[in-house]
Amino acid sequence: MGELIFIGMGIYDEKDISVRGKEELKEADAVYCEFYTCSLAGSSISNIEREYGVRVTVLNRDQVEREEIPLKEAIHKKVVFLTAGDPMAATTHVDLRLRAEAKGIKTRLIHSSSIFSAAPSLIGVQHYKFGKAVTLPFSSDREYPVSPYKGIKGNLERGLHTLVLLDINGEEQKFMTVNQGVEVLLALEEKMGEGVITDSTVMAGLARVGSREPEVKAGYPRDVLEHDFGEGLHCIIVLGELHFMEIDSLIALARAPQEIARDD
Repeated sequence: MGELIFIGMGIYDEKDISVRGKEELKEADAVYCEFYTCSLAGSSISNIEREYGVRVTVLNRDQVEREEIPLKEAIHKKVVFLTAGDPMAATTHVDLRLRAEAKGIKTRLIHSSSIFSAAPSLIGVQHYKFGKAVTLPFSSDREYPVSPYKGIKGNLERGLHTLVLLDINGEEQKFMTVNQGVEVLLALEEKMGEGVITDSTVMAGLARVGSREPEVKAGYPRDVLEHDFGEGLHCIIVLGELHFMEIDSLIALARAPQEIARDD
């Protein structure tokens, strides 16, 4: 019987993989990855192959979920499945692991940094004060689902922060920017009118988290909307009730206006 090992690649480039992950990569019979749930903004397959001396095959969603290519290989081989971030942050990876276990294939996890922990750390807000994360999808007709808006509302009602993940299109190498994300949130507020995203809502935009030069800007919606965040990947945090240390951190680390201290 073979083995399926999920290895997290971290959140920015090929150097984020742990030493243990590197060792397992070199011993694998086959190495697969996918970039439809997330990707590494500062890396590429060729960089990964050159850094670790392995051949990496990129799979699309059908090849992972319908054709089950990694599972078929792992029946008799040691297979590594690379994921951006931490391996089990995406439900599709949890599903793949469960299907492997159901087939009697041993699975293991090698963890790495995740946007869920790195983004709060970067701007100095408390991890345990986050509610359910939401995702803003691309839309060609600007008809956006209201579920992200409702998710943010529910979190704010409990005083919790919200990590807003922004859509990516791996095939087209396109990512939603913080600026586009704020526009979507404002459009949803105009549609719903429930006072979730107001002129006094405190939020933060983050870009290239995990890199040497991340870009962050906290403030009110217009402050964040007008800021140039540069290259991807981007995300947004909508802040709930703020502890005084979180306020100090947002001002010192994310260039939030001093007014947020008076608004609290």
